[in-house]
Amino acid sequence: MNSLDNLREVMRRDRVFDFMLQTTGLEVDLSHGTILYLEDISVSFDGFKAINDLNLYIDAGELRCIIGPNGAGKTTMMDIITGKTRPDKGSAFFGQNINLMQLSEPEIAQAGIGRKFQKPTVFESHTVFENLELSMAGDKRIWPTLTAQLNGIQRDKIDEVLEIIALQEQRNLYAGALSHGQKQWLEIGMLLMQSPKLLLVDEPVAGMTHQEMDRTAELLTSLAGTHTVVVVEHDMDFVRSIARKVTVLHQGSVLAEGSMDEVQADPRVIEVYLGE
Repeated sequence: MNSLDNLREVMRRDRVFDFMLQTTGLEVDLSHGTILYLEDISVSFDGFKAINDLNLYIDAGELRCIIGPNGAGKTTMMDIITGKTRPDKGSAFFGQNINLMQLSEPEIAQAGIGRKFQKPTVFESHTVFENLELSMAGDKRIWPTLTAQLNGIQRDKIDEVLEIIALQEQRNLYAGALSHGQKQWLEIGMLLMQSPKLLLVDEPVAGMTHQEMDRTAELLTSLAGTHTVVVVEHDMDFVRSIARKVTVLHQGSVLAEGSMDEVQADPRVIEVYLGE
């Protein structure tokens, strides 16, 4: 291979070098303003096409809502983004430079993608403060974890996140004693401790009271800009309260995209989803 070929190999957009994976995090290139590219993605399970030539683009700092009927491919899409599922074909890039297909699940999380599942998974026998401390980015091997001492910057980070998720007064309360909504906010806070650039949030208001839903709307809206937030949700009132741009999935591909008013007025969306 000559020097020109070497240069071309180095400059390939889909190239991620092994030494880069050993760092604490890959620096995502957002120079084009787009943080997530899913292009021509397809994946089948036992002959069923869960994702079918999906093309989806998410801008850095935006709050995007993903809606669609059951079986539309919403969960599978998030599984692909986070590395849990590998597609049969297509490409997935985080920014201009990070090929998600070449990274493992932990490496994708380390690169700056956080995912919150529908059911909160907090450490119920630990306090709110301890949950955030355990979630802090850093060396998670047994010995470093056991011997770690919080410094001032780390304590400030926990205090900052406690304020964001509005759990300052519950900081010394065991997580198991929190309400359902508070556990959801704590789990979002645990993700924030990792300083993710992209947050994937799955049905955040399922089982919440109206008051908790309102607070969750405020929380997710406040995160946009500093973070990119993708919310999958079935509650249309909640989606309307936070939506800036809505993507409708159907049969594994994008059916419609636009403002909430635009997608609600789309005859195809009414037929396959809103008219149910």
